[in-house]
Amino acid sequence: RPLGEDIVATQLVLPAGQVLRPVDLGAIAAAGHASVSVACRPRVAILPTGTELVPIGAELKRGDILEYNSLVLAAQVKAMGGEATRFSITPDNFDAICARVQEAAGDHDLILLNAGSSAGAEDFSAGVVQKLGSLLVHGVAVRPGHPVILGVIARSAATKQSLVDDKIASLPSVARNDIIPIVGVPGYPVSAALTVEIFVEPLIARWLGRTRAELPTETALLTRKVTSPAGDDDYMRVAVGKVGKRLLAAPISRGAGVITSLVRADGIVILPRGVQGAEAGEPVTVNLYRSASELNKTIFCIGSHDVILDLLAQFLSERGRRFSSANVGSQGGLVALRRGEAHLAGSHLLDPETGDYNLSYIRQYLPGVPVKVFAFVGREQGLLVRRGNPKGVRSLGDLAGERVKFINRQRGAGTRVLLDFHLNLKGIAAGTIRGYDDEEYTHLGVAAAVASGRADTGLGIAAAAQALDLDFVPLFQERYDLVIPKVYAESDLLAPLFDVMENPEFRLAVSVLPGYDISLMGTLIAEV
Repeated sequence: RPLGEDIVATQLVLPAGQVLRPVDLGAIAAAGHASVSVACRPRVAILPTGTELVPIGAELKRGDILEYNSLVLAAQVKAMGGEATRFSITPDNFDAICARVQEAAGDHDLILLNAGSSAGAEDFSAGVVQKLGSLLVHGVAVRPGHPVILGVIARSAATKQSLVDDKIASLPSVARNDIIPIVGVPGYPVSAALTVEIFVEPLIARWLGRTRAELPTETALLTRKVTSPAGDDDYMRVAVGKVGKRLLAAPISRGAGVITSLVRADGIVILPRGVQGAEAGEPVTVNLYRSASELNKTIFCIGSHDVILDLLAQFLSERGRRFSSANVGSQGGLVALRRGEAHLAGSHLLDPETGDYNLSYIRQYLPGVPVKVFAFVGREQGLLVRRGNPKGVRSLGDLAGERVKFINRQRGAGTRVLLDFHLNLKGIAAGTIRGYDDEEYTHLGVAAAVASGRADTGLGIAAAAQALDLDFVPLFQERYDLVIPKVYAESDLLAPLFDVMENPEFRLAVSVLPGYDISLMGTLIAEV
Protein backbone atom coordinates (compact mmCIF):
# COMPACT_ATOMS: atom_id res chain seq x y z
CA ARG A 1 0.00 0.00 0.00
CA PRO A 2 1.18 3.59 -0.54
CA LEU A 3 3.32 5.17 2.17
CA GLY A 4 1.23 7.39 4.45
CA GLU A 5 -2.08 5.97 3.27
CA ASP A 6 -3.29 5.62 6.88
CA ILE A 7 -1.16 7.65 9.32
CA VAL A 8 1.53 10.25 8.60
CA ALA A 9 3.99 11.80 11.05
CA THR A 10 2.60 14.90 12.86
CA GLN A 11 -0.97 13.89 11.99
CA LEU A 12 -3.48 14.13 14.86
CA VAL A 13 -4.68 10.61 15.57
CA LEU A 14 -6.87 11.27 18.62
CA PRO A 15 -7.73 14.52 20.41
CA ALA A 16 -7.37 14.86 24.17
CA GLY A 17 -10.54 14.06 26.04
CA GLN A 18 -11.61 11.23 23.74
CA VAL A 19 -13.17 8.19 25.39
CA LEU A 20 -11.17 5.32 23.91
CA ARG A 21 -12.98 2.84 21.68
CA PRO A 22 -11.54 -0.47 20.45
CA VAL A 23 -10.61 1.07 17.07
CA ASP A 24 -8.86 3.95 18.85
CA LEU A 25 -6.53 1.49 20.55
CA GLY A 26 -5.63 0.09 17.14
CA ALA A 27 -4.91 3.57 15.77
CA ILE A 28 -2.67 4.39 18.77
CA ALA A 29 -0.70 1.19 18.24
CA ALA A 30 -0.49 1.77 14.48
CA ALA A 31 0.99 5.21 15.15
CA GLY A 32 3.90 3.52 16.99
CA HIS A 33 2.82 4.14 20.59
CA ALA A 34 3.20 1.28 23.06
CA SER A 35 1.34 3.25 25.74
CA VAL A 36 -0.72 6.39 26.13
CA SER A 37 -1.52 8.64 29.07
CA VAL A 38 -5.14 8.41 30.18
CA ALA A 39 -7.22 9.92 32.94
CA CYS A 40 -7.76 7.63 35.91
CA ARG A 41 -11.31 6.62 36.62
CA PRO A 42 -12.50 8.70 39.59
CA ARG A 43 -13.09 6.56 42.68
CA VAL A 44 -16.49 7.37 44.18
CA ALA A 45 -17.58 6.20 47.63
CA ILE A 46 -21.33 5.76 48.13
CA LEU A 47 -22.41 5.82 51.78
CA PRO A 48 -26.06 4.95 52.52
CA THR A 49 -27.26 6.11 55.95
CA GLY A 50 -30.45 5.50 57.91
CA THR A 51 -31.55 3.30 60.79
CA GLU A 52 -34.66 2.32 58.85
CA LEU A 53 -32.66 0.92 55.92
CA VAL A 54 -32.17 -2.80 55.34
CA PRO A 55 -30.06 -4.47 52.63
CA ILE A 56 -31.52 -6.04 49.51
CA GLY A 57 -32.62 -9.59 50.25
CA ALA A 58 -33.37 -8.96 53.95
CA GLU A 59 -36.71 -9.99 55.42
CA LEU A 60 -38.79 -6.83 55.69
CA LYS A 61 -40.62 -5.71 58.82
CA ARG A 62 -43.08 -2.83 59.16
CA GLY A 63 -41.14 0.43 58.91
CA ASP A 64 -38.17 -1.08 57.05
CA ILE A 65 -36.99 0.49 53.79
CA LEU A 66 -34.94 -1.44 51.24
CA GLU A 67 -31.62 0.26 50.57
CA TYR A 68 -31.29 0.34 46.80
CA ASN A 69 -30.23 3.94 46.21
CA SER A 70 -26.56 2.92 46.40
CA LEU A 71 -27.19 0.37 43.64
CA VAL A 72 -28.65 3.05 41.37
CA LEU A 73 -25.95 5.62 42.17
CA ALA A 74 -23.14 3.09 41.62
CA ALA A 75 -24.54 2.16 38.21
CA GLN A 76 -24.79 5.85 37.28
CA VAL A 77 -21.20 6.48 38.35
CA LYS A 78 -19.99 3.49 36.33
CA ALA A 79 -21.87 4.68 33.24
CA MET A 80 -20.26 8.11 33.65
CA GLY A 81 -16.78 6.59 33.70
CA GLY A 82 -16.10 6.35 37.43
CA GLU A 83 -15.45 3.45 39.79
CA ALA A 84 -18.00 3.15 42.57
CA THR A 85 -17.63 1.56 46.01
CA ARG A 86 -20.88 0.77 47.82
CA PHE A 87 -20.38 0.90 51.57
CA SER A 88 -22.64 -0.95 53.99
CA ILE A 89 -25.51 0.87 55.69
CA THR A 90 -24.57 3.26 58.50
CA PRO A 91 -27.31 3.84 61.10
CA ASP A 92 -28.42 7.33 62.11
CA ASN A 93 -25.59 8.05 64.51
CA PHE A 94 -23.52 11.22 64.12
CA ASP A 95 -20.20 9.77 65.27
CA ALA A 96 -20.66 6.58 63.23
CA ILE A 97 -21.36 8.58 60.08
CA CYS A 98 -18.32 10.80 60.72
CA ALA A 99 -16.14 7.71 61.09
CA ARG A 100 -17.50 6.17 57.89
CA VAL A 101 -16.91 9.39 55.91
CA GLN A 102 -13.33 9.62 57.18
CA GLU A 103 -12.79 5.98 56.19
CA ALA A 104 -14.07 6.65 52.68
CA ALA A 105 -11.95 9.78 52.32
CA GLY A 106 -8.78 7.72 52.68
CA ASP A 107 -8.84 6.21 49.20
CA HIS A 108 -11.62 7.88 47.20
CA ASP A 109 -11.87 11.01 45.07
CA LEU A 110 -15.52 11.80 45.76
CA ILE A 111 -17.99 10.88 48.49
CA LEU A 112 -21.74 10.58 48.00
CA LEU A 113 -23.40 10.66 51.41
CA ASN A 114 -26.91 9.37 50.81
CA ALA A 115 -29.87 10.52 52.95
CA GLY A 116 -29.87 12.74 56.01
CA SER A 117 -29.53 15.93 53.98
CA SER A 118 -32.79 17.54 55.14
CA ALA A 119 -33.32 19.34 58.45
CA GLY A 120 -34.93 16.63 60.61
CA ALA A 121 -33.79 15.46 64.04
CA GLU A 122 -31.82 12.56 62.55
CA ASP A 123 -30.55 14.32 59.41
CA PHE A 124 -26.85 14.51 60.25
CA SER A 125 -25.19 15.03 56.85
CA ALA A 126 -24.75 18.81 57.09
CA GLY A 127 -23.26 18.52 60.57
CA VAL A 128 -20.88 15.77 59.46
CA VAL A 129 -19.55 17.89 56.60
CA GLN A 130 -19.17 20.90 58.89
CA LYS A 131 -17.23 18.86 61.43
CA LEU A 132 -14.89 17.20 58.91
CA GLY A 133 -14.43 20.07 56.47
CA SER A 134 -16.37 22.93 54.96
CA LEU A 135 -20.09 23.05 54.19
CA LEU A 136 -20.42 25.12 51.00
CA VAL A 137 -24.07 24.67 50.01
CA HIS A 138 -27.10 23.28 51.84
CA GLY A 139 -30.16 23.40 49.61
CA VAL A 140 -30.39 24.06 45.88
CA ALA A 141 -33.14 25.56 43.74
CA VAL A 142 -33.96 22.23 42.09
CA ARG A 143 -36.95 19.93 42.51
CA PRO A 144 -36.89 17.08 43.14
CA GLY A 145 -33.59 17.29 45.03
CA HIS A 146 -33.98 20.50 47.01
CA PRO A 147 -31.95 19.50 50.14
CA VAL A 148 -28.69 18.71 48.30
CA ILE A 149 -25.47 19.34 50.25
CA LEU A 150 -22.19 20.37 48.60
CA GLY A 151 -18.99 20.52 50.61
CA VAL A 152 -15.37 19.44 50.91
CA ILE A 153 -13.47 17.49 53.53
CA ALA A 154 -9.76 16.84 54.04
CA ARG A 155 -7.63 13.74 54.49
CA SER A 156 -5.10 15.44 56.78
CA ALA A 157 -5.58 17.46 59.96
CA ALA A 158 -3.61 20.46 58.63
CA THR A 159 -5.72 20.76 55.50
CA LYS A 160 -8.86 20.25 57.56
CA GLN A 161 -8.03 23.32 59.67
CA SER A 162 -7.61 25.39 56.52
CA LEU A 163 -11.06 24.29 55.39
CA VAL A 164 -12.52 25.34 58.73
CA ASP A 165 -10.80 28.72 58.34
CA ASP A 166 -12.12 29.09 54.75
CA LYS A 167 -8.60 29.35 53.30
CA ILE A 168 -9.06 26.84 50.45
CA ALA A 169 -7.93 29.21 47.69
CA SER A 170 -4.65 30.03 49.48
CA LEU A 171 -3.64 26.38 49.94
CA PRO A 172 -0.68 25.10 47.89
CA SER A 173 -1.54 22.63 45.12
CA VAL A 174 -0.37 19.62 47.13
CA ALA A 175 -2.72 20.54 49.97
CA ARG A 176 -5.57 21.19 47.54
CA ASN A 177 -5.16 17.62 46.26
CA ASP A 178 -5.79 16.58 49.85
CA ILE A 179 -9.35 17.97 49.59
CA ILE A 180 -12.18 15.57 48.84
CA PRO A 181 -15.52 16.85 47.51
CA ILE A 182 -18.57 15.44 49.24
CA VAL A 183 -22.18 15.56 48.03
CA GLY A 184 -25.09 15.06 50.41
CA VAL A 185 -27.56 13.18 48.24
CA PRO A 186 -31.26 13.26 49.27
CA GLY A 187 -32.76 9.95 50.36
CA TYR A 188 -35.77 9.90 48.03
CA PRO A 189 -34.78 7.74 45.03
CA VAL A 190 -35.82 10.16 42.25
CA SER A 191 -34.07 13.05 44.02
CA ALA A 192 -30.97 10.89 44.48
CA ALA A 193 -30.75 9.83 40.82
CA LEU A 194 -31.33 13.36 39.50
CA THR A 195 -28.77 14.80 41.95
CA VAL A 196 -26.11 12.56 40.42
CA GLU A 197 -27.14 13.57 36.89
CA ILE A 198 -27.10 17.28 37.71
CA PHE A 199 -24.13 17.67 40.08
CA VAL A 200 -21.92 14.58 39.83
CA GLU A 201 -21.79 13.99 36.08
CA PRO A 202 -20.12 17.37 35.30
CA LEU A 203 -17.50 16.72 37.98
CA ILE A 204 -16.62 13.26 36.66
CA ALA A 205 -16.55 14.63 33.11
CA ARG A 206 -14.05 17.29 34.14
CA TRP A 207 -11.82 14.79 35.91
CA LEU A 208 -11.86 12.54 32.85
CA GLY A 209 -11.13 15.43 30.50
CA ARG A 210 -14.23 14.87 28.41
CA THR A 211 -17.12 17.17 27.62
CA ARG A 212 -20.21 16.99 29.78
CA ALA A 213 -22.75 14.46 28.54
CA GLU A 214 -25.74 16.14 26.94
CA LEU A 215 -29.02 14.46 26.11
CA PRO A 216 -30.59 15.03 22.68
CA THR A 217 -33.54 17.40 22.77
CA GLU A 218 -36.84 17.66 20.93
CA THR A 219 -39.75 20.07 21.14
CA ALA A 220 -43.00 18.42 22.19
CA LEU A 221 -46.48 19.56 23.19
CA LEU A 222 -47.65 19.04 26.76
CA THR A 223 -50.75 16.87 27.07
CA ARG A 224 -52.04 18.56 30.22
CA LYS A 225 -51.57 21.63 32.38
CA VAL A 226 -48.87 21.42 35.05
CA THR A 227 -47.81 23.66 37.91
CA SER A 228 -44.33 24.05 39.37
CA PRO A 229 -42.69 25.88 42.31
CA ALA A 230 -41.84 29.41 41.23
CA GLY A 231 -38.43 29.52 42.93
CA ASP A 232 -36.94 26.24 41.67
CA ASP A 233 -35.94 24.55 38.44
CA ASP A 234 -38.51 21.77 38.18
CA TYR A 235 -37.25 18.54 36.56
CA MET A 236 -40.49 17.00 35.28
CA ARG A 237 -40.54 13.42 34.04
CA VAL A 238 -42.55 12.83 30.85
CA ALA A 239 -43.60 10.01 28.57
CA VAL A 240 -43.04 10.96 24.94
CA GLY A 241 -44.70 9.65 21.81
CA LYS A 242 -45.64 10.69 18.30
CA VAL A 243 -49.37 10.82 17.63
CA GLY A 244 -50.08 11.72 14.04
CA LYS A 245 -47.57 14.40 13.13
CA ARG A 246 -47.22 15.81 16.65
CA LEU A 247 -44.66 14.85 19.26
CA LEU A 248 -46.38 14.81 22.65
CA ALA A 249 -45.06 14.88 26.22
CA ALA A 250 -47.33 13.42 28.91
CA PRO A 251 -46.29 14.29 32.49
CA ILE A 252 -45.88 11.28 34.78
CA SER A 253 -45.97 11.01 38.56
CA ARG A 254 -43.86 13.74 40.13
CA GLY A 255 -43.33 12.19 43.56
CA ALA A 256 -39.67 12.22 44.64
CA GLY A 257 -40.08 8.69 45.99
CA VAL A 258 -41.55 7.12 42.82
CA ILE A 259 -38.54 5.39 41.24
CA THR A 260 -40.76 3.82 38.57
CA SER A 261 -41.51 7.30 37.22
CA LEU A 262 -37.88 7.43 36.06
CA VAL A 263 -38.17 3.91 34.64
CA ARG A 264 -41.21 4.96 32.60
CA ALA A 265 -39.85 8.38 31.65
CA ASP A 266 -38.79 8.96 28.07
CA GLY A 267 -37.27 12.29 28.98
CA ILE A 268 -37.10 15.28 31.30
CA VAL A 269 -38.67 18.71 30.85
CA ILE A 270 -37.00 21.44 32.90
CA LEU A 271 -39.45 24.14 33.94
CA PRO A 272 -37.14 27.00 34.95
CA ARG A 273 -37.47 28.97 38.17
CA GLY A 274 -39.74 31.97 37.82
CA VAL A 275 -42.20 29.95 35.74
CA GLN A 276 -45.17 28.61 37.68
CA GLY A 277 -46.08 25.88 35.23
CA ALA A 278 -47.15 25.31 31.65
CA GLU A 279 -50.48 25.01 29.86
CA ALA A 280 -51.81 22.01 27.97
CA GLY A 281 -50.67 22.20 24.35
CA GLU A 282 -47.71 24.43 25.20
CA PRO A 283 -44.43 23.52 23.42
CA VAL A 284 -41.68 22.38 25.79
CA THR A 285 -38.10 21.19 25.31
CA VAL A 286 -37.64 17.54 26.26
CA ASN A 287 -34.22 16.14 27.19
CA LEU A 288 -34.66 12.67 25.75
CA TYR A 289 -33.63 9.38 27.34
CA ARG A 290 -34.72 7.49 24.21
CA SER A 291 -33.87 7.69 20.53
CA ALA A 292 -36.16 9.08 17.84
CA SER A 293 -36.60 5.59 16.36
CA GLU A 294 -37.89 4.29 19.70
CA LEU A 295 -40.35 7.16 19.99
CA ASN A 296 -41.66 6.51 16.47
CA LYS A 297 -42.49 2.95 17.57
CA THR A 298 -44.34 4.05 20.71
CA ILE A 299 -48.06 3.39 21.12
CA PHE A 300 -49.64 6.02 23.37
CA CYS A 301 -52.56 4.77 25.47
CA ILE A 302 -54.35 7.20 27.78
CA GLY A 303 -57.41 6.21 29.76
CA SER A 304 -58.62 3.70 32.32
CA HIS A 305 -56.16 1.65 34.32
CA ASP A 306 -55.95 -2.13 34.17
CA VAL A 307 -53.12 -4.35 35.36
CA ILE A 308 -53.08 -6.32 32.11
CA LEU A 309 -51.91 -3.23 30.24
CA ASP A 310 -48.48 -4.03 31.66
CA LEU A 311 -48.81 -7.56 30.29
CA LEU A 312 -49.83 -6.11 26.93
CA ALA A 313 -46.75 -3.88 26.99
CA GLN A 314 -44.49 -6.92 27.43
CA PHE A 315 -46.00 -8.78 24.47
CA LEU A 316 -45.85 -5.65 22.28
CA SER A 317 -42.20 -5.15 23.22
CA GLU A 318 -41.45 -8.56 21.73
CA ARG A 319 -43.01 -7.29 18.49
CA GLY A 320 -40.99 -4.11 18.19
CA ARG A 321 -43.44 -1.70 19.82
CA ARG A 322 -43.24 0.34 23.01
CA PHE A 323 -46.51 0.69 24.87
CA SER A 324 -46.75 3.80 27.03
CA SER A 325 -49.87 4.20 29.15
CA ALA A 326 -51.15 7.01 31.37
CA ASN A 327 -53.93 6.42 33.88
CA VAL A 328 -56.39 9.32 33.80
CA GLY A 329 -59.70 7.46 33.88
CA SER A 330 -62.07 6.46 31.08
CA GLN A 331 -63.50 9.93 30.48
CA GLY A 332 -60.00 11.44 30.52
CA GLY A 333 -58.96 8.92 27.87
CA LEU A 334 -61.80 9.92 25.55
CA VAL A 335 -60.91 13.59 26.02
CA ALA A 336 -57.28 12.73 25.13
CA LEU A 337 -58.46 11.07 21.91
CA ARG A 338 -60.52 14.15 21.03
CA ARG A 339 -57.43 16.33 21.49
CA GLY A 340 -55.32 14.00 19.36
CA GLU A 341 -53.07 13.08 22.30
CA ALA A 342 -53.27 9.27 22.16
CA HIS A 343 -53.52 6.37 19.72
CA LEU A 344 -56.09 4.57 21.85
CA ALA A 345 -57.91 4.69 25.17
CA GLY A 346 -59.04 2.02 27.59
CA SER A 347 -62.64 2.65 28.67
CA HIS A 348 -65.41 0.97 30.69
CA LEU A 349 -68.04 3.70 31.05
CA LEU A 350 -71.47 2.30 31.90
CA ASP A 351 -74.48 4.06 30.40
CA PRO A 352 -77.09 4.02 33.21
CA GLU A 353 -79.97 4.33 30.74
CA THR A 354 -79.03 1.54 28.31
CA GLY A 355 -76.77 -0.67 30.43
CA ASP A 356 -74.27 -0.67 27.55
CA TYR A 357 -70.65 0.42 27.75
CA ASN A 358 -68.81 3.36 26.19
CA LEU A 359 -70.81 4.03 22.99
CA SER A 360 -72.94 6.92 24.27
CA TYR A 361 -69.88 8.54 25.86
CA ILE A 362 -67.92 8.18 22.62
CA ARG A 363 -70.66 10.01 20.74
CA GLN A 364 -70.61 12.72 23.42
CA TYR A 365 -66.84 13.22 23.70
CA LEU A 366 -65.70 12.35 20.16
CA PRO A 367 -68.20 13.95 17.76
CA GLY A 368 -66.95 13.77 14.20
CA VAL A 369 -64.04 11.45 15.05
CA PRO A 370 -64.42 8.03 13.36
CA VAL A 371 -63.46 5.35 15.89
CA LYS A 372 -63.49 1.58 16.20
CA VAL A 373 -64.40 0.02 19.52
CA PHE A 374 -62.86 -3.37 20.30
CA ALA A 375 -63.71 -5.53 23.29
CA PHE A 376 -60.63 -6.23 25.35
CA VAL A 377 -61.74 -8.13 28.45
CA GLY A 378 -64.70 -8.77 30.67
CA ARG A 379 -63.85 -7.84 34.27
CA GLU A 380 -65.19 -8.59 37.69
CA GLN A 381 -65.41 -5.58 39.99
CA GLY A 382 -65.84 -5.91 43.72
CA LEU A 383 -64.77 -4.73 47.15
CA LEU A 384 -61.14 -5.13 48.15
CA VAL A 385 -60.68 -5.93 51.85
CA ARG A 386 -57.83 -7.10 54.07
CA ARG A 387 -57.37 -10.83 54.65
CA GLY A 388 -60.18 -12.25 56.73
CA ASN A 389 -62.41 -9.24 55.96
CA PRO A 390 -62.13 -7.86 59.52
CA LYS A 391 -64.92 -5.29 59.01
CA GLY A 392 -67.29 -7.87 57.51
CA VAL A 393 -67.92 -5.86 54.33
CA ARG A 394 -70.23 -7.85 52.03
CA SER A 395 -72.10 -5.27 49.93
CA LEU A 396 -72.31 -1.59 49.07
CA GLY A 397 -74.84 -1.22 51.86
CA ASP A 398 -72.06 -1.88 54.38
CA LEU A 399 -70.27 1.30 53.27
CA ALA A 400 -72.81 3.68 54.77
CA GLY A 401 -72.01 5.08 58.20
CA GLU A 402 -68.82 5.64 60.18
CA ARG A 403 -67.84 2.02 60.80
CA VAL A 404 -66.05 1.47 57.45
CA LYS A 405 -63.43 3.74 55.84
CA PHE A 406 -63.75 3.74 52.03
CA ILE A 407 -61.24 4.71 49.33
CA ASN A 408 -62.72 5.88 46.01
CA ARG A 409 -61.52 6.28 42.43
CA GLN A 410 -61.17 9.71 40.86
CA ARG A 411 -63.96 11.55 39.06
CA GLY A 412 -64.25 10.38 35.45
CA ALA A 413 -62.99 6.87 36.20
CA GLY A 414 -65.24 4.09 34.91
CA THR A 415 -65.11 2.45 38.34
CA ARG A 416 -66.41 5.68 39.90
CA VAL A 417 -69.25 5.80 37.36
CA LEU A 418 -70.08 2.15 38.10
CA LEU A 419 -70.09 2.81 41.84
CA ASP A 420 -72.31 5.88 41.57
CA PHE A 421 -74.76 4.00 39.33
CA HIS A 422 -75.23 1.18 41.86
CA LEU A 423 -75.32 3.55 44.84
CA ASN A 424 -78.15 5.40 43.13
CA LEU A 425 -80.00 2.12 42.45
CA LYS A 426 -79.76 1.21 46.12
CA GLY A 427 -80.62 4.70 47.36
CA ILE A 428 -77.32 5.12 49.21
CA ALA A 429 -76.25 8.77 49.43
CA ALA A 430 -72.56 9.39 48.70
CA GLY A 431 -72.38 11.72 51.70
CA THR A 432 -73.09 8.82 54.06
CA ILE A 433 -69.95 6.97 52.97
CA ARG A 434 -66.88 7.78 55.06
CA GLY A 435 -64.01 8.36 52.62
CA TYR A 436 -66.11 8.81 49.47
CA ASP A 437 -64.10 11.94 48.57
CA ASP A 438 -60.71 10.25 49.13
CA GLU A 439 -59.42 9.25 45.70
CA GLU A 440 -56.85 7.02 44.00
CA TYR A 441 -56.07 6.91 40.29
CA THR A 442 -55.56 3.17 39.77
CA HIS A 443 -56.88 -0.17 40.99
CA LEU A 444 -53.47 -0.88 42.49
CA GLY A 445 -53.60 2.47 44.27
CA VAL A 446 -56.90 1.43 45.87
CA ALA A 447 -55.43 -1.95 46.79
CA ALA A 448 -52.37 -0.29 48.36
CA ALA A 449 -54.60 2.00 50.43
CA VAL A 450 -56.48 -1.02 51.80
CA ALA A 451 -53.35 -3.12 52.36
CA SER A 452 -51.66 -0.29 54.29
CA GLY A 453 -54.67 0.28 56.53
CA ARG A 454 -55.38 3.74 55.16
CA ALA A 455 -58.79 2.44 54.15
CA ASP A 456 -60.91 -0.60 55.04
CA THR A 457 -62.21 -1.21 51.54
CA GLY A 458 -62.45 0.14 47.99
CA LEU A 459 -64.03 -0.86 44.69
CA GLY A 460 -61.61 -2.49 42.26
CA ILE A 461 -60.73 -5.54 40.18
CA ALA A 462 -59.86 -9.00 41.47
CA ALA A 463 -56.35 -8.94 39.99
CA ALA A 464 -55.47 -5.92 42.13
CA ALA A 465 -56.63 -7.77 45.24
CA GLN A 466 -54.47 -10.75 44.34
CA ALA A 467 -51.46 -8.55 43.67
CA LEU A 468 -51.48 -7.16 47.23
CA ASP A 469 -52.70 -10.31 48.98
CA LEU A 470 -56.16 -8.98 49.77
CA ASP A 471 -59.54 -10.69 49.90
CA PHE A 472 -62.09 -9.89 47.21
CA VAL A 473 -65.88 -9.57 47.49
CA PRO A 474 -67.25 -9.89 43.92
CA LEU A 475 -70.12 -7.55 42.99
CA PHE A 476 -70.35 -6.65 39.29
CA GLN A 477 -69.35 -7.77 35.78
CA GLU A 478 -68.32 -5.17 33.20
CA ARG A 479 -66.75 -4.86 29.75
CA TYR A 480 -63.43 -3.07 29.26
CA ASP A 481 -62.96 -1.82 25.67
CA LEU A 482 -60.19 -0.33 23.60
CA VAL A 483 -61.39 2.82 21.79
CA ILE A 484 -59.22 3.49 18.74
CA PRO A 485 -59.58 6.26 16.13
CA LYS A 486 -60.01 4.59 12.75
CA VAL A 487 -56.88 6.22 11.31
CA TYR A 488 -54.74 4.49 13.95
CA ALA A 489 -56.70 1.23 14.02
CA GLU A 490 -55.73 0.74 10.38
CA SER A 491 -52.09 1.88 10.78
CA ASP A 492 -48.92 -0.22 10.73
CA LEU A 493 -48.04 1.11 14.17
CA LEU A 494 -50.97 -0.64 15.84
CA ALA A 495 -50.95 -3.80 13.71
CA PRO A 496 -49.00 -5.74 16.39
CA LEU A 497 -51.70 -4.85 18.94
CA PHE A 498 -54.27 -6.89 17.04
CA ASP A 499 -51.78 -9.73 16.60
CA VAL A 500 -51.29 -9.83 20.37
CA MET A 501 -55.03 -9.97 21.07
CA GLU A 502 -55.20 -13.08 18.86
CA ASN A 503 -52.08 -14.61 20.37
CA PRO A 504 -52.83 -17.81 22.40
CA GLU A 505 -50.00 -17.15 24.87
CA PHE A 506 -51.30 -13.67 25.66
CA ARG A 507 -54.85 -14.91 26.02
CA LEU A 508 -53.70 -17.65 28.38
CA ALA A 509 -51.64 -15.18 30.44
CA VAL A 510 -54.74 -12.98 30.89
CA SER A 511 -57.16 -15.83 31.53
CA VAL A 512 -55.16 -17.23 34.47
CA LEU A 513 -55.50 -13.91 36.30
CA PRO A 514 -58.54 -13.73 38.58
CA GLY A 515 -61.68 -11.95 37.41
CA TYR A 516 -61.06 -11.81 33.63
CA ASP A 517 -63.16 -13.10 30.73
CA ILE A 518 -61.33 -13.18 27.37
CA SER A 519 -64.16 -14.62 25.26
CA LEU A 520 -64.75 -11.31 23.42
CA MET A 521 -61.11 -10.17 23.23
CA GLY A 522 -60.42 -8.48 19.88
CA THR A 523 -64.08 -8.45 18.80
CA LEU A 524 -65.17 -5.32 16.94
CA ILE A 525 -68.05 -3.97 19.05
CA ALA A 526 -68.90 -0.94 16.92
CA GLU A 527 -67.71 1.67 14.45
CA VAL A 528 -68.84 5.10 15.56
